[in-house]
Amino acid sequence: MTLYSLKMKKQIMDLRNRVIRDFFDKFWVLIVLCWLIPSQAWAFDFKEWDGLLKKHVGPTTLAGVRLAGVDYPAMKKDPGYAKLIADLKTFFPATLKSREEKLAFWINAYNIMAVKMVLDHYPVDSIKDAGSLFGSVWNKEVGVIGGKEVTLNQIEHEILRKMGDPRIHVAIVCASVSCPDLRSEAYTADRLDAQLDDQLKLFLENRDKGLRLDRDKKQVVLSKIFDWFQEDFETRGGVLSFVSEHAPMKDRSFLKQADVDISYLDYNWDLNKRN
Repeated sequence: MTLYSLKMKKQIMDLRNRVIRDFFDKFWVLIVLCWLIPSQAWAFDFKEWDGLLKKHVGPTTLAGVRLAGVDYPAMKKDPGYAKLIADLKTFFPATLKSREEKLAFWINAYNIMAVKMVLDHYPVDSIKDAGSLFGSVWNKEVGVIGGKEVTLNQIEHEILRKMGDPRIHVAIVCASVSCPDLRSEAYTADRLDAQLDDQLKLFLENRDKGLRLDRDKKQVVLSKIFDWFQEDFETRGGVLSFVSEHAPMKDRSFLKQADVDISYLDYNWDLNKRN
């Protein structure tokens, strides 16, 4: 081997070693940053959704039921809505770390996608009108999150219900009169527990939606949600036990009686639109 060849070989080896060293230096810097940067820095920013809720959701009454109605036409025209949908397409939920971050993200995502389902087919009298003879609206692809098409059923049943907190049922909103109200703010990881407790309190205080009592007949009338998802409340002692812990104070002793009858309110699937 000539002297020139030896020099070239040494230069190539030096270059290779430098490239490898630089790569690992940057790799370890990235690893350290991942641990040092607060987990919130990797979370999705729902400020657009928070703003949309504050601008386009407000109190109304439909079919005698008090609710938070949505101004769907105004929501669709708002530039913040288009940005929100675009941002969700490129955000990867796998980057979320804590249980609270994941729960808050998917509750917000469900509510956004329910609104999107309505807006994609607007005007409709009910979100169920977006379905067809060949499939329900709940199994219909509604949007993209992290590069993947999602359905409302996937978010609710395959993600949220498996996280084991039955309070999700008063936080996710299926765009209907009898659904829990859309909260006037986005759910956040740092305030999630208080937000869910407050949401449950408000739902049970609404006698047209959540809870109605007839003391003379010893009858408890609940939202149909508590019937459909009874199994989710078993870890909290069952539906009646769960409700009695969160109902208005004046109703709790009555709810804890052993001989009350339980029935359920009719469910109104009309659109939760704002008049």
